[in-house]
Amino acid sequence: MKIIETLKNVWKITELKDRIVLTLGLLLVYRFGAQVVLPGVDFPKLAELQSSAAQGGLLWLINAFTGGGFSKASVFALGIMPYISASIVVQLMGIAIPYLQKLQKEGASGQKKITQITRWLTIGICLVQAPAYLGTIPSLSGLNSISQMLIPGFSESVFYFSSVIILVTGCVFAMWLGEKITDKGIGNGISLLIMVGIIATMPQSFAQNMFSRLEGGNGGFMMILIELVIWFLIILGSVFLVMAVRKIAVQYARRTASGGYEKNVFGSRQFLPLKLNASGVMPIIFAQAIMFAPAYIGKLFGPDSGVGQWMQTNFQDIFGFWYNLVFALLIIIFTYFYTAITVPTNKMADDLKRSGGFIPGIRPGTETAEYLDKIMSQITLPGSIFLALVAIFPAFVYQLVGVQQGWALFFGGTSLLIMVGVAIDTMQQINSYLLNKHYDGLMKTGKNRKSVTS
Repeated sequence: MKIIETLKNVWKITELKDRIVLTLGLLLVYRFGAQVVLPGVDFPKLAELQSSAAQGGLLWLINAFTGGGFSKASVFALGIMPYISASIVVQLMGIAIPYLQKLQKEGASGQKKITQITRWLTIGICLVQAPAYLGTIPSLSGLNSISQMLIPGFSESVFYFSSVIILVTGCVFAMWLGEKITDKGIGNGISLLIMVGIIATMPQSFAQNMFSRLEGGNGGFMMILIELVIWFLIILGSVFLVMAVRKIAVQYARRTASGGYEKNVFGSRQFLPLKLNASGVMPIIFAQAIMFAPAYIGKLFGPDSGVGQWMQTNFQDIFGFWYNLVFALLIIIFTYFYTAITVPTNKMADDLKRSGGFIPGIRPGTETAEYLDKIMSQITLPGSIFLALVAIFPAFVYQLVGVQQGWALFFGGTSLLIMVGVAIDTMQQINSYLLNKHYDGLMKTGKNRKSVTS
């Protein structure tokens, strides 16, 4: 079969094979760490927390993002989310703080300094989230205090102090794993860590939904089949969203010598691909990180506050109207924001001008940059709306089709979009290695070798 031959070709490229093995090894380390419980915790007493996290809802989402470490009180209980939050803060501050704007324009050296700032900010966020997490575990587990979930004789003060250090260290180590995967492995390391955590919860969620359909008389195998068909269609829509591009015609001029003098000869017309969703899965991750905040803010108002009760009630229900409305709006906003950061139309216009390229009917330079910016604004709007609709689709299948909460979260939403986006990004990187070595790739574009080697 074609796919088997392609996989064999992957292992023929030593560099690619080493990168894949390293990536799998580091992911395995992360999954192992998610199972290691904090010292002093009496694990059986966390049964209620694990049961609540498995049923769906906000706890399920937090648990999925941490690879199951949240419900197990593991050393990776904070997951990689503090790093994501720090990245959001740094990028938002980059709009207002001149020093960060200067670093963004300094290329690789500036990006290195920004990364260092993000790391230190990650540690600061961990120092806030770690005590909050330790104080929340007992209530989520149906216990009255931390001492009730500890092994008899284990000091509460020792546990608190050591656990804060371990949780911060675990997050920093997870951040290091992600960066190593990005640099030495294959794919985006941070996104892969999140995707692996989400995939780990999929079998259990599907099994719970299947047993519910079969035992409860809720449609049986027919409804399971319908759900799988819907799921497959949503995956196709997500792939379309990630792969769709708007092609901008570009004409290149080349100078050739003929008859003892030089003259301009127009080269063949090519295309500049502008992605419908240039920001990838990052708007989903950014928006999801912020959506954790309203419920916690509601708790700060106290139990007697009407505003606090309203925020806790509406923003803890991830299938509710207000949660999905705000979630969708944040996704649209972050799509525009992240696209503006990652798609520098001014630089694209300058590069075209220096290489002798131009868009037919558009003057090189400023007018080209304005034209590209206009096109990006036009295609980002439908792209962001489609992204938001796919993200909130689990609420529809839960409310209208009656899918179990845990399984419903794979019908679009953060889970599916991250898995599809990360999978395609990783496949494209593998594909580029195969094409460079003149092998057929994993994707259709890999079949055309002449266009690559010419």
